[in-house]
Amino acid sequence: MANDLLIRSYLKRLRLPVVAQNYARLAKEATAHNQTFQDYLLALLEGEVLQREENAQKLRLSRARFPVIKTLDSFDFTAIPSLNKALVIELSRGSYVERRENVIFIGSYGTGKTHLAIALGVFACRQGKRVRFYTAAGLINELLEAQAQLRISKLEASLAKCDLIILDELGFVPFSKEGAEALFTFCSSRYERGSLVITTNLDFARWKELFGDEALTGALLDRLTHRCHILEMNGESYRFKESVRRKEKT
Repeated sequence: MANDLLIRSYLKRLRLPVVAQNYARLAKEATAHNQTFQDYLLALLEGEVLQREENAQKLRLSRARFPVIKTLDSFDFTAIPSLNKALVIELSRGSYVERRENVIFIGSYGTGKTHLAIALGVFACRQGKRVRFYTAAGLINELLEAQAQLRISKLEASLAKCDLIILDELGFVPFSKEGAEALFTFCSSRYERGSLVITTNLDFARWKELFGDEALTGALLDRLTHRCHILEMNGESYRFKESVRRKEKT
């Protein structure tokens, strides 16, 4: 009994909660199956490591701030025949993040751009990467607010630590001149330092409508597309077709 209390005390100080929870049970199983001390120790440590990895993964997913969790398994590739499915699957392996490359999904409303962007982000989290999800408008608001409160350097340092930043709905909301400049500065700071996944409903030729300045737009596109995977997703709205199907079933 005294030894048991001492073991639990040591494990608490060493912050090994899974070992503390399982050591007595695994000891009985090891004895019953004539396992070696090394086998017993391996089982204890493996349980602790697996639990820590699971906790870390949950924390990364939480910090990414995805509006919802999406996966490739739930995406209907047949709905967008023009989409390069092989490239999407290749991107899910995450090597583009290692190479600090960008991904841009371009297409009409409701074709699943956000779904795929989030799915790539979820894969990156599970691969141990630090990910952050923003809408374009949301990021601009945060940047401008940080500028006004004289804490932009702190925000920029925080964003620089992210391996992947998802910028959703670029083109859905027009920018002010200050917002366009803030977004340009942010995207420029990511160039060859970290990956961006961008979803937009606007062809590159129409980005000048957002940023208002042809030179600024050209400079931004030059940086974003230098090392970039561009996937076009044009077709009928997936959400609209789903809505029609549901109505037909009722």
